[in-house]
Amino acid sequence: PDWSLLPEELLQIVSKNVENCFDVVHARSVCSSWRSTFPFPSSLSRQSYSLPTFKSESQDMCTLEKVPLFVFRVQTPAASTSPFEYFLGGIGRDDSEDRVKLPSPLQSSVKVEIPGYDPTLLSMVDCQILSLGHQYRLIGWEPKDYRGVAFVPLNKKGREGEFVVILNYTNVLMVLTSAEMKWKRLENVPYAICSDLVTFRGRFYAAFLTQNTFVIDPYSLEVTLLMPSPQKPLNYLVAFGNDELFLVEVTIPNFDVIDFSRFTCIVSRLDEEGGKWVEVTDLGNRVLFIGHFGNVSCSAKELPDGCGLSGNSILFTNEPIFAYKYGVNTGSTEDDLNCWRSTRENRVMILNTSPVLALQVER
Repeated sequence: PDWSLLPEELLQIVSKNVENCFDVVHARSVCSSWRSTFPFPSSLSRQSYSLPTFKSESQDMCTLEKVPLFVFRVQTPAASTSPFEYFLGGIGRDDSEDRVKLPSPLQSSVKVEIPGYDPTLLSMVDCQILSLGHQYRLIGWEPKDYRGVAFVPLNKKGREGEFVVILNYTNVLMVLTSAEMKWKRLENVPYAICSDLVTFRGRFYAAFLTQNTFVIDPYSLEVTLLMPSPQKPLNYLVAFGNDELFLVEVTIPNFDVIDFSRFTCIVSRLDEEGGKWVEVTDLGNRVLFIGHFGNVSCSAKELPDGCGLSGNSILFTNEPIFAYKYGVNTGSTEDDLNCWRSTRENRVMILNTSPVLALQVER
């Protein structure tokens, strides 16, 4: 049947019951009448905020943008020579749909640039897609030694519409509130490099190379030390939606060349009620991605078909690497089994890191 001829009253009922944002994207691509009935998904919109830079006396401004993150796999013909398996990164709306009447409009697309290949604009209509939440990026300003930014909207009575931003900058954390619109140094945290800064359940969490982790209340800006302190200086914070927050501590062996396959890890889960970290040896069905585009996680059951990753694993996306699992037997009696290390199974190739992370699993 010609789906574009569906009666308008039925189409309106369908549009009100479609929850997945990319189901909406696909529906909008049927024809112009469907596109006008299904509003563009708000979850794909890039909210933005105008903020002052440190040079506030000269009225310099920048933009803080909310970028949705996804992992997606392009469906290619079996005979295709394309090496791409799947991608991880932000997806933006293709403005051409508003200017050009296309037979099959690109409702959401991403430009992929891989060395040795022509830049390609990929239609998300042909992809398997999994949402990974979002991250915030500064546009029009990148201060020296900038390491990232985190944003929390305030929703308590009397504070609705307000927000707090923390900037990971050099050896300090700078904080800005929408009420004051002025940057100032966050007190009661170490004067040291912050290795990771994330948000979880409406609060900020920061890990430092001084082997301390803190929770920061966005309303009072009160800073609380989490115990026990990490045993290793290199720490990563990874949230699994609003369900759990993990701390990954990495040990780097003393070699002349950094080799990710020789790293070992300790993983802990946040006990929010107790205000402490609890070591875990099993992530369940979760996969933790650490590296480019911040640290994200997802359920292995929801990963695109054929991506080659399984649950209860960690993947560092900084260079070609194998997934990490707990208790891997290396065959050496000197190696500790009570940690996370490279599995030597299904090597993941990093094909590109900008503007999206392009990955291929060798099986």
